[in-house]
Amino acid sequence: MMQKTNKVHKMTLTAILMAIILVMSFTPLGYLRVGPVAITFLTIPVVIGAVLLGPWYGAFLGAVFGATSFSTCFGADPMGVALLSIDPVATFFTCMVPRILIGVVTGLLFRALCRRGHNNAFVLILTTLVGCLTNTVLFVSAVIFFFQSTYFGGDSLGNIIVMFFTVNALLEVVVCGLVAAGCSKALSSVMLRKISA
Repeated sequence: MMQKTNKVHKMTLTAILMAIILVMSFTPLGYLRVGPVAITFLTIPVVIGAVLLGPWYGAFLGAVFGATSFSTCFGADPMGVALLSIDPVATFFTCMVPRILIGVVTGLLFRALCRRGHNNAFVLILTTLVGCLTNTVLFVSAVIFFFQSTYFGGDSLGNIIVMFFTVNALLEVVVCGLVAAGCSKALSSVMLRKISA
């Protein structure tokens, strides 16, 4: 009975987080657009899911994030529209794979640290920061790999990196990481109380 209850809680939380991703994706809550780049806060529900539910639930939520990100390439995001017109397959890869790996990396890292007996606030913050950084690093790397000579007109790698990894990227990682850590801590306490009740 306990196992069935736990599974129901996991499915319910997954559905809630998926709904949050969808709402954030299509409202101003999900992105803060700064010039040609956008700061995204959609890593928050993905990281929360990966910490609380594990890497495969996190990967699923990351795929939902990736699918919504790819959908913005059809008119909502100027940079996405440009990338899609250059190479649709590379754009799909760039939108999907880094976002799926947010959940995988975060979930596996959190489990590994917990297995070693570490399960405190520092571990939670570290894990969520790494999860959010995973999105930033892999997304930017994919954009550079596929589109440096086309979208950026062969601009130097240094200039492209500076364009992405400035205060904006730092703000995205820190804000998303800390918010995800706080929410994960609060939700895990609630889930434990419900399961043990």
